[in-house]
Amino acid sequence: MPALRIENLVKSYGAVPVLKGINLSVENGDVIAVIGRSGSGKSTMLRCINGLEPFQKGAIEVAGHKVDTASTHLRALRKEVGMVFQSYNLFPHLNVFENITLAPRVVKRLPRDEQAALVKEVLTRVGLEEKAGAYPDELSGGQQQRVAIARSLAMKPKVMLFDEVTSALDPELTGEVLKTIAELAEAGMTMVLVTHEMGFARRVATRTVFMHEGRVWEEGSSEEIFTNPRTPELRSFIAPSLK
Repeated sequence: MPALRIENLVKSYGAVPVLKGINLSVENGDVIAVIGRSGSGKSTMLRCINGLEPFQKGAIEVAGHKVDTASTHLRALRKEVGMVFQSYNLFPHLNVFENITLAPRVVKRLPRDEQAALVKEVLTRVGLEEKAGAYPDELSGGQQQRVAIARSLAMKPKVMLFDEVTSALDPELTGEVLKTIAELAEAGMTMVLVTHEMGFARRVATRTVFMHEGRVWEEGSSEEIFTNPRTPELRSFIAPSLK
């Protein structure tokens, strides 16, 4: 069974169509980079996968869960599908330890005596093991984003979704976050990343999906997409990154 299967996904905002029949299959261990211009539907697709946006037609199954609007189904889904956003969404009044353990405590009833080991494990994975007692405003943007990744990892997800997680960061901090994501990829995490980092997509993603006008316009191995684009739309889009 694929880690993620999308069939004929259609999504509109009122009379404005955003997704026009998306089909996509992601195998366990795949790292999928989703690229495309603003307004092509990339982030909307991610939000549909995680149940944050309702859709009008089609089917989504992720980590063995069918996505629908039933709250009980969404709770089960979000135990196994992590999502990291462009904005870090950390609670400013909670320190890093408390931000990371909140969902495992509330959702999974994680015992207090297991919380410290979990925080150490996930912070070590993102290179911030010494920051458990820090508050968000004491961290750089890159560190906050890595804590947001650690918070998602604390739920032991089967699939991770990343939505333009470096777009608000300067180049040095972007490098910190991309290094963390690359290490997760090497460890076998199944991931779908909406990104504008073309070099990273080419180097780390097993496959790249180019979205255009609400459709999957091209997809293939990342090397194939970047060295032999088949459509003029993709050639035009990636041309600046090839200079």
